[in-house]
Amino acid sequence: MNPGDIHLSVQNVSLRFGGAQALKGVSFDAQSGEIVALIGPNGAGKTSLLNCLNRFYQPDAGARILFEGHDLLRTPAHRIPRLGIARTFQNLALYTGLTTLDNLLAARHIHMRSGLLDCVLYWGRAHREDIVHRQVVEDIIDLLEMEHIRKAVVGALPHGLRKRVELGRALALEPRLLLLDEPMTGMNQEEKEDMARFILDIHERYKTTILLIEHDMGLVMDIAQRVVVLDFGVKIADGTPAEIRDNPAVIQAYLGTTV
Repeated sequence: MNPGDIHLSVQNVSLRFGGAQALKGVSFDAQSGEIVALIGPNGAGKTSLLNCLNRFYQPDAGARILFEGHDLLRTPAHRIPRLGIARTFQNLALYTGLTTLDNLLAARHIHMRSGLLDCVLYWGRAHREDIVHRQVVEDIIDLLEMEHIRKAVVGALPHGLRKRVELGRALALEPRLLLLDEPMTGMNQEEKEDMARFILDIHERYKTTILLIEHDMGLVMDIAQRVVVLDFGVKIADGTPAEIRDNPAVIQAYLGTTV
C-alpha cells in the first residue's frame, strides 16, 4: 500500500440490537498509514463499530467493510488477524498468569509455521523459527520500554503497564491496521503521554494505519491526522483535528467547548 491509498473503507454500516439502533449508515475511509481517531459521547457506537470490523458483530444488510480489497464481512472472525488486523480492548484481555514476554510470544502463533514433528524435535526448523519470534518480541519490548517488566507476571502489574503489554501483544501480530479501543483509559496524565508517544513511535516505525478510540480530546488533537465523530450511532463530522475542533455540531454533541 502507498500513502494516500484507501486502506480501510467502511460503507453504510448499521447495527441494531432489538429496538436499539447502535449504528446508522456509518461510512468513512482510512488511508494507508493514517491515524484516524473515532470520537463521540459514551454510547455513540464507537466500540460497536470496532466489533463490526473484527466480526464480533454482524452489521445489518447493505453494509460493506473493505480492508486491502478483502471484504471483512465475508471473512470468518478467526481469520481477521491473519489479514493484518490487530486490536486492543477497553477492558484488558491479557493472560494474567503469564509474564509480559509470554503474553507477547502468545500473539506470534499466527506466524508459526513449524509442524508438530518440528516442535517435538525442536532443533532445526522449530528452533530457527523460535529465535525469529523471540527477536520480534524483544524488539517490541524495547520499543515500548518494557525491559523492566519482561519477566514480570502480568496480573501483578499496575493498570498502566498492563495497557502497555496489551499494546505490545497487538503489535506482535505485525498488523497493518491497528484498532485501539481507549488505550489510555484509567491512566494518569504521565502514563497517557507515554502511551501517545508509543503510538506515534509505532506509526513512524511501521507505517501502520491506526484507528483510535479515545476520550482525551487534547491527546486526540495532538496525535490524530483525521477525526471521525459519532453521535447516537450517526456520523456527524469527519475532518482534520482543526476542522473538528471548530465544528458546531461536534461542540454541541461532545466537546462542549472548543479545545
